[in-house]
Parts: sequence; structure tokens; C-alpha cells
Amino acid sequence: MRYVAFLRGINVGGSHKVPMADLRKEMSNLGYKNVNTLLNSGNVIFDASTGAVQNLAENISNHLEQVFGFRVPVLVRSVENIFNLIDHDPFKQIELTNDLRFYVSFLQENPKVEITLPWSAEDESFRILEIRDKVICSVLDLSVTKTTKGMKLLEHMFGKNLTTRNWNTVLKLGNKI
Repeated sequence: MRYVAFLRGINVGGSHKVPMADLRKEMSNLGYKNVNTLLNSGNVIFDASTGAVQNLAENISNHLEQVFGFRVPVLVRSVENIFNLIDHDPFKQIELTNDLRFYVSFLQENPKVEITLPWSAEDESFRILEIRDKVICSVLDLSVTKTTKGMKLLEHMFGKNLTTRNWNTVLKLGNKI
């Protein structure tokens, strides 16, 4: 089966560096096949024998911690899950402008927090459009704020067992799978 692994918190601000060539090598060392990476932010496409995504995530995370010397949280999704998200396109009703950023946050488990959707921050700079299939889809409006405090809001509301990607990255993954 084909999967996508999302590594959290690597290659940000010069810390927790994981070169993509080394990441591909280590994924291959774990026995995964057809390993490819996208961008420098820890997006890995790979083939593995059928297994629970949680077991794959733990296996990858534990191995990378041993190799690189720091904890690397990993979330894994099947390619079907990624294709379903792309086909659903949670942003299709919103006109993309230069000030808007579309984000997809992948959660380790279904959220325990219930909010009324769509949800907006007080200053309207950040909106959560939907939560489904362990995914939060949100919009950041840079005309209101130049910061990404929306990501901090997500962590505060849903915990740190999540990782966020720009919608364009998700679309690129879909094209590369």
C-alpha cells in the first residue's frame, strides 16, 4: 500500500535538521519502498506492506529519533485519504486572493474538542472551515494579521499531535503520488 508520512517540526528555523536525502535513505533502511520526498518540510511518499497507520508512524518516529538524536513526531495517511481530501476540496467555495492562505492540519486522532463550524478568531484573521477524518481545514487572512497565530490557536484547541501543511503542498502531494 502507498502512504504519505508528515513529519512535524523538522527543518524549521535552523533546528531539527533532517536532510531529505538522509530521510529517504532512512525510510528505505526501514524497508519501505518507492520512497520520495516533497519539499524540505518532511512530506514522504512511500510503499509499505499493509499495516495500521499508527504503527507505521510510531515505527518511523522511533527510528528517526535514534538516527537524528531528537524526537520526530510523524503522522501517516493512506494515499486514498489524501485523494479523498483533494477530491472533497474544502476550499472550493472560497475565492483565493493574495492575502488568503489555505491550511490543512493532520491530527493523530479524532479531536475531543467540539466547536461550532465555521469557527473564527475574534479578529476574523483565522477561520476553521471544517473538521473531518482527522483533518482540520482552515484559512488565514494576511490582510488582517501578518502572523501565523492561527497555528498556535490550533495547538491550544486541539493539542500538539497535529501537523499543518499549506493546501498547495497537499495538491502537490496528490500530483506526485
